[in-house]
Amino acid sequence: MQKITQVQSLTQKLSPQQIQFIKLLQVPTAELQSRIEEELAENPALEEGRSDEDDYAKEKEESGADDDYDEVDDLGEGIDEEYGREENESLDTIDFSMSDYMLDNDDAGYKMQGDGPVSEEDREMPLSTSDSLTDSLMSQLGYLDLDEREYAIGVQLIGNIDSEGYIRRELQGIVNDLVFTQNIETDEAEVERILRQIQTFEPPGIAARNLQECLELQLKRKDQRDPNVRNALRIISLCFDEFIKKHYHKIEKRLDITEEQLKEAVDIIVHLNPKPGESTSDFSRNHYITPDFILRTDEAGRFHLTLNARNAPDLRISRSYIEMLDSYEKSSKKDKTLKQAVMFLKQKLDAAKWFIDAIKQRQQTLLKTMNAIVEYQQEYFREGDESKLKPMILKDIAQKIGMDISTVSRVANSKSVQTDFGVFPLKHFFSESISTESGEDVSSKEVKFILKEIIDKENKRKPYSDDKLEKILNERGYNIARRTVAKYREQMNIPVARLRKEL
Repeated sequence: MQKITQVQSLTQKLSPQQIQFIKLLQVPTAELQSRIEEELAENPALEEGRSDEDDYAKEKEESGADDDYDEVDDLGEGIDEEYGREENESLDTIDFSMSDYMLDNDDAGYKMQGDGPVSEEDREMPLSTSDSLTDSLMSQLGYLDLDEREYAIGVQLIGNIDSEGYIRRELQGIVNDLVFTQNIETDEAEVERILRQIQTFEPPGIAARNLQECLELQLKRKDQRDPNVRNALRIISLCFDEFIKKHYHKIEKRLDITEEQLKEAVDIIVHLNPKPGESTSDFSRNHYITPDFILRTDEAGRFHLTLNARNAPDLRISRSYIEMLDSYEKSSKKDKTLKQAVMFLKQKLDAAKWFIDAIKQRQQTLLKTMNAIVEYQQEYFREGDESKLKPMILKDIAQKIGMDISTVSRVANSKSVQTDFGVFPLKHFFSESISTESGEDVSSKEVKFILKEIIDKENKRKPYSDDKLEKILNERGYNIARRTVAKYREQMNIPVARLRKEL
């Protein structure tokens, strides 16, 4: 028999203001302006710039009245928690309940465009000014002497080329696609014949089905009278497995070539493009880092930390909206239309103030976190020496500034700082600790720096194994295991000893 019972529980929920602050905090500087523009477009009660600020201040000074709202001033000066005494009294005297105010608006005051997940259809994407890989290939396809059927097969093949320039789908699968989607009956032989023609397009190596074929296509376009090119083509065609494993002695023996001939051929191969599709999209793949902080050191050795100007936009509440609300409140007419107008105005004014508050809180949190990082890593920021980085984790900074670890994580994951030594992501300064023989804790960054230095200076004919690297580090006083050496090596994208071998 089921029973109806009451259970009392304590839960914690984020307020709309907290949700908005969290989402703004993790937005990098490069995207903040777009987010502000979205909010300005959504909320007419929010304004940008200070075009009439001086006139407004002068007008208030002459009238002797106080400002209705505090505007966003220079960094470090906050905004009032309330709009102003007069406006709060006006809003409090409006005759409607909170349930009326929240009715059918889906919390629009904080669920604004740009918050939360955005569908691909709604997201504005920048358009590249250069032709895409597909456009380039389709243009070249038009120059081939193909009938309508063959042209359709060519289009299908080009549609299966990925961003790296490869066709990774089996030809039989493409044959099936042509039958089911375009009612074109064909076979693998015909599809491969047209594929061979597409593989003559620019860039060299396009439409290959694997890396070996890609390199072969590029080598076949080179001068075949050059013996080094012929040797390179033989290496890729006959000894590809030995080549990728760097078993050079096996290649020399199988092809009956000298070490010098092998070296010349390998030099040609390593200068080929393993991803030909990306060569047409260099423009769209350029990424420019906009630093969130600027850190400078003066002659006296003092640090000067500032926020990027984009992090401190000039935002204010619309004075016309405040005056409009005041006039509506003073109106003797209290019909349903006026009530809806007042609710709309209050909603927009609240949303504008919440957004300005969130921007200001974002600025303060960013500065507070970065100041703590600079104080913790003073030795590094004075000299820029990687070995001076102290072990530091998110918890250390969170405890130092009295905030939650998740808040520090949001700041560190998407922000960067411009220093006298370059631009670095904040994550660069966080690292785990490793003990030395003397019992001192050093940063894993320091160990990685030394590990890379050892590998750079090794004999490339006989590179060090992970076991050997472990012994060298232990001899230098770093208590580190072989598996840790392998982990750090992989994090720095350094291959194993066999693949670091050079002729």
